[in-house]
Amino acid sequence: MSWEQFQILAANGIMWVAFACFIIVALRNGISLIQLLIAAWVFVTRVRPSEGARDLWHRYADLALPITVIAPAFNEELSIVQSTKALLALEYPEHEVIVVNDGSSDSTLDVLIEAFGMEETQRTQIAALQVTEVYRTFHSRRYPNLLVVDKENGRKADAANAGIGFARTPLVCIIDADSIIEPDGLLRAAEPFMYDDGRLVAVGGAIRIANGCTIRGGSLQKIGIADTMVPRFQVVEYLRAFLMNRVANAHMNTLMLISGAFGLFRRSTLVEMGGYRHDTVGEDLELVVRMHRHMRDQKRDYRIDFVPDIVCWTEAPAELDGLDNQRARWQQGALETLQRHRGMILNPRYGRIGLLAMPQIVLEDIFGPPAELLGYLVLPAAALLGLLDPMMAVAFFFVSVVFGCVLSLGTLALEEQQLRRTPNAKDLLRLGAAAVLENFGYRQINLWYRMAGIRRYFRNDTSWAAVPRVGLGKS
Repeated sequence: MSWEQFQILAANGIMWVAFACFIIVALRNGISLIQLLIAAWVFVTRVRPSEGARDLWHRYADLALPITVIAPAFNEELSIVQSTKALLALEYPEHEVIVVNDGSSDSTLDVLIEAFGMEETQRTQIAALQVTEVYRTFHSRRYPNLLVVDKENGRKADAANAGIGFARTPLVCIIDADSIIEPDGLLRAAEPFMYDDGRLVAVGGAIRIANGCTIRGGSLQKIGIADTMVPRFQVVEYLRAFLMNRVANAHMNTLMLISGAFGLFRRSTLVEMGGYRHDTVGEDLELVVRMHRHMRDQKRDYRIDFVPDIVCWTEAPAELDGLDNQRARWQQGALETLQRHRGMILNPRYGRIGLLAMPQIVLEDIFGPPAELLGYLVLPAAALLGLLDPMMAVAFFFVSVVFGCVLSLGTLALEEQQLRRTPNAKDLLRLGAAAVLENFGYRQINLWYRMAGIRRYFRNDTSWAAVPRVGLGKS
């Protein structure tokens, strides 16, 4: 091959790569726009105005199924007392709280014992779903509905399974120990079960970032916005994820993810499935995908629902140092789930889950990150070298960056119109600025973190780096 032929071949290759990047990013953002429109329609036509906790209590006290709230905890000494107090104070007719100390190396267990007057007790598991050893169980002298399980470290999925095994209620709520449920959040999340005809197996709820909020005694006292930009960017991300993506997917019966920070499940279904898998870093996504597969393989009619009201507040990484491990882990978990359930992709046997939902995950988590990151490099370079019409590079900038700003601002407007949980106009402007600025640096850094997750997947790296925390109400 001559040098001239090589140059022509390389130029054609660059153009095809640039074109593929443009198409993938445009398709992904086009789907996001459709989701935003569906979510807006759902809010306008289907979601009734929020009721107060007192109204919900009077309306559903006799219908509410007992719930066990399970909080896996690993090295959570900074926030575990506040989180547990919030769980005990939930406005719900009948609920038990099980905190599972997953072999913490800090003082998590000691802090719990001292703060709640715990003493050792004997409690038998109904189903042993965990693979590690349970050491001891404790009950509180002051709070009869509080149980603490101390076990060998096995990561969050194993800790959640241990808690499910000790639960004795029809419904279980799995949350992160660094999260705070709103006082009426459990009632709101449980409401779909009160109208259920037996088909509902899981419900997710909207989650917001607690960084910058005032939290005292385990309860949210005042909503605020963090002073630093990294948590603000994550507020915008969470709004897109919960008020756009999940509202739309739930409406289309294609909801594939219930956040590990808060999820409400029918306990019998979890036990039937064997609980969470222990061999994945993305246990929340894998569980819901497997739930769809399990129910459809058995040809059972079922529903997985989503409550757009905010039910939970969680602490987000305050710095990029904590964000990198989190996002790489999310990406790696998505790839593990896709590999494990690849037989569902484009399989008509699984209906809209196989034909719509699984291909969307493929687009988002396999093709999307490398295509966008590569596009930022290839298209401008190709335009400068004269290999590509400069308008193509401008168009890519529009569909990625400008379009991203539009989606974020649209979701922020949707939240303000329907939920109005941003405290004042100043904070709303700060979030609006974050919705624009995240597209100039933060978004690209996140793509790099996701590429790190892809590398970890192919290296079969199952190591787990804890996300640094400063404690709820201190960020």
